[in-house]
Amino acid sequence: MPDSGGDRAQRAHIPTSGTRPGTDDATAVPHGDAGALSVDPAAPQITAPAGLPGTPGLPHAVGLPGPAAKATRRTGLLVTLVLGGLTALPPLSMDMYLPALPAVTDSLGAPAATIQLTLTACLAGMALGQLVVGPMSDRWGRRTPLLLGMVVYVLATAICALAPTAELLIGFRLLQGLAGAAGIVIARAVVRDLYDGVEMARFFSTLMLISGVAPVIAPVIGGQVMRFTDWRGIFVVLTAVGVALTLVVAKWLHETLPPADRHTGGVTDALRTMRGLLADRVFTGYMIAGGLAFAVLFAYISASPFVVQEIYGASPQTFSLLFGINSIGLIAVGQINGKLLVGRFRLDKVLGFGLAVILLAAVALLLMTTGVFGEVGLVPVAAGLFVLMSAMGLAMPNTNAQALMRTKHAAGSASALLGTSSFLIGAIASPLVGIAGEDTAVPMALVQVVCAVAAVGCFLLLCRPWQRAGRDADGL
Repeated sequence: MPDSGGDRAQRAHIPTSGTRPGTDDATAVPHGDAGALSVDPAAPQITAPAGLPGTPGLPHAVGLPGPAAKATRRTGLLVTLVLGGLTALPPLSMDMYLPALPAVTDSLGAPAATIQLTLTACLAGMALGQLVVGPMSDRWGRRTPLLLGMVVYVLATAICALAPTAELLIGFRLLQGLAGAAGIVIARAVVRDLYDGVEMARFFSTLMLISGVAPVIAPVIGGQVMRFTDWRGIFVVLTAVGVALTLVVAKWLHETLPPADRHTGGVTDALRTMRGLLADRVFTGYMIAGGLAFAVLFAYISASPFVVQEIYGASPQTFSLLFGINSIGLIAVGQINGKLLVGRFRLDKVLGFGLAVILLAAVALLLMTTGVFGEVGLVPVAAGLFVLMSAMGLAMPNTNAQALMRTKHAAGSASALLGTSSFLIGAIASPLVGIAGEDTAVPMALVQVVCAVAAVGCFLLLCRPWQRAGRDADGL
């Protein structure tokens, strides 16, 4: 198929060293000291990325016998846990703090609306920080910006624990979010450095297993901390977690971006790279589709406490149970995606199926909440939410994987755009769920339908998966 203008623009602004001549970005071979694991589970060889600890200088695609293979698997598990911890840290920073909001309001003598800004500031910092850290990691490598971000995160969190006023707390929550964004954006970039194709999609599904647990258990942990101390103790715990992660990163996470593949320009070059990424129609399609799917998730998180408890009369315990079940569904389907579907079906097929299920579930919820089926109770609505949430396990990892496959040599900038767009689109969608007041769940379902329709539209119109199906030699 002839190149689109976006494809040409992407190659004009993004270095392409390390790719095989005549290959598409989506099927480029691994480069430098970072390789993909074998696509065939039965294959006798194990490709061990040399950027992992314990395998310095390991040749690309070397078969590892016996103890060496076990060591590589242990190393891969360690890196998975480290990257999962980095990805889980921002949700922990947000959600552990939720049970403490009333206590913070009383302690600092500030209005509730002012204390709510501490959440907004942290979320805004996470969104904007990715735009800064992503290009930095493309220029200076992954370790230096990550370690710098972690140190700043620890300092900002410690000061939050000591903040005497609401204004100071808001300021350092913003800094905490800006620094914590390093974990999100660089974790995705490291995955792109180390893996390619099917294995990258599988790794994202595994990462979801770890990071998906964080929003579920974070409020519980925060509530338990509040039993033994005040709200400042939550920030003390987060400071300790930050210190531990910083030490683990310093010891175990080696550099994964070779100097030859780094960008050497300044801010102008970073902006040019991002412009080239956005000019790539297919990358932009995956980015927006993923952001809109994330907005469906944000709408659920924002509205479900009110919908389940106030409209359908469930107790807080029932809501917590349903929230946990839905989260388990998302994680379980994510694992099915990584272990069973990826490698057997093209990623676009799996992604398209996931988006279609999200859309159907959202439409069903809209029909139920508008009374088309008459008065419905909590069970049908909870079932619709479960299906919708579970299908996220097919959409979220595969949009990230497909987008990053096109951006091997600008993975930091691409990861920044993916993360920032998701946060911003989700932040725009979230307030709309309560626009009609507290007596109806229709706005939640309507926002979800609109975002799901838009996600499917972006996937079909911009990504055009049928045009690339015949060119995917690796079965993606």
